[in-house]
Amino acid sequence: MIVSMTGHGRAAFSFDGGGTLTAELKSVNSRYLDITCKIPRRYMRFEEDIKKEIRKYTTRGKIDFYLTSDRSADGDDSALSLNRPYLTRYLACLAALRDEFGLKDDISVSTVAANRDIFLNEEPEEESDEVIWGQLLPVLTEALCGFSAMKKAEGAKMKEDILEKLGNLEGIIEKLKGVVPSVTDAYRERLKARMLETLGEVAPGDVNYEDTRILTEVAIFSDKVAVDEELVRLGSHFKQFRSILCGEKTDEIDAVGRKLDFLMQEINREINTTGSKVTDAEVASYVVEAKSEAEKIREQIQNIE
Repeated sequence: MIVSMTGHGRAAFSFDGGGTLTAELKSVNSRYLDITCKIPRRYMRFEEDIKKEIRKYTTRGKIDFYLTSDRSADGDDSALSLNRPYLTRYLACLAALRDEFGLKDDISVSTVAANRDIFLNEEPEEESDEVIWGQLLPVLTEALCGFSAMKKAEGAKMKEDILEKLGNLEGIIEKLKGVVPSVTDAYRERLKARMLETLGEVAPGDVNYEDTRILTEVAIFSDKVAVDEELVRLGSHFKQFRSILCGEKTDEIDAVGRKLDFLMQEINREINTTGSKVTDAEVASYVVEAKSEAEKIREQIQNIE
């Protein structure tokens, strides 16, 4: 199954007491799987578990995962209250200080609040890992499902485009096959004309000798420009390419991009070899067209997982 390395997914979870937990991930193409997580302190201990879940949905690509929460407990999870016994004694001391020494009475909220000991910083009971993971996993899974769906949709479009370009490439190679035999015939005619021009008028009895020499030279030339093996291998590569591209393994993630990339390297190699063996102008034009179409396919393959 063709899956793009480009994807995006997002999901949110609402807490009963207010606040939202949001999971978002996006990916671009990369040779290997590279996962980067940016998550609040409260969830840092689950980073490896998050990466493990992501690996279930993808095998290649540079993935950025973001987890955000506007729940107050994810920032400062403390609750502030008054230390009433201490505050009562503190205010009594301030009143005694005023009365005993005749000081100006400027006791106010701001002056009292300057003493931080009147406040208590109460830490609420920490939720268990099971509870926190139970909140995180559903939103992570939902984001991953959206992420995977987008990658598959992109992959389907890429598959159509690649199949169209592959058909164009096969058509070019078929035209090239039709031209290659005429290259040898044209060489034989050019060689015969050149020999006749060089030898001038020849006696009828010399014709057999001349034809024999021509046939020998043509045979040598034909062997040099023979591209039958290259064309056969191209046909085999095209068949394998289509088989991988149209694979029916829809329930498993298979990094077919690497396989297709390897096959495109082999296809390019056979096209280049054909072009170097046969220097005919018409063949050369087909080789240029084939290389151009193959490069378009290769560029698309770079984004296949």
